[in-house]
Amino acid sequence: MKNLTLIIPAKYESESLPKVISEINNLDCEILVVLEKTDVDTIDAIKDFDIELIYQSGKGYGNAIIEGIKNTKTEYMCIFNADGSFDPKYLNEMLKLCENKDFIFSSRYLKDGKSDDDTIITRIGNFIFSLLGKILFSLKISDILYTYILGKTKSFLSLNLQSNDFCLCVEIPIKAKRIKAQYIDTPSHERKRIAGFKKVNEFKDGFKILLGMLTFFFKIR
Repeated sequence: MKNLTLIIPAKYESESLPKVISEINNLDCEILVVLEKTDVDTIDAIKDFDIELIYQSGKGYGNAIIEGIKNTKTEYMCIFNADGSFDPKYLNEMLKLCENKDFIFSSRYLKDGKSDDDTIITRIGNFIFSLLGKILFSLKISDILYTYILGKTKSFLSLNLQSNDFCLCVEIPIKAKRIKAQYIDTPSHERKRIAGFKKVNEFKDGFKILLGMLTFFFKIR
């Protein structure tokens, strides 16, 4: 996996992130953590690891990922959360699948996929947004809000991503479809986060994502 970079957006993950890095540190790939310079607790927690650290010039989950993409030097990259919910055992298979694709989208809702962190609200929300993706954009993915995504770095760069917040999760597949990128989704098991708290507000961020999807729809049309 020397041609792969794991981009880890982190915010207040001083408890989880060291355990995540310990789990993936034996993989033969690059690890790039992106976070705000003011997040000193998380920075101190990972200071002894031999990883690359990038300080965000802006704020937000999307902003961290965009800055990570711009600083990736390998052929492939993968968004990898700092909370321990993404299982690295899928990386080899995703990387193989991506040889003939631009993007591989993980899904908790395909056969053999599941989530230990879903609530009834998030499950219903994911179903609705994924359905909207199919109706509005003809997207053939079953889990539009899940950002365990591996792809070619040049393909990520070609999307010209702009969303600094959680709207990035829908901007990626929508723009991938618009540029006629080759993609598939594959089953994945989302684990419970190790520690800390979710940064997503189901209703507030859900409303932002809905507005974002409508904005992308009318812009594309």
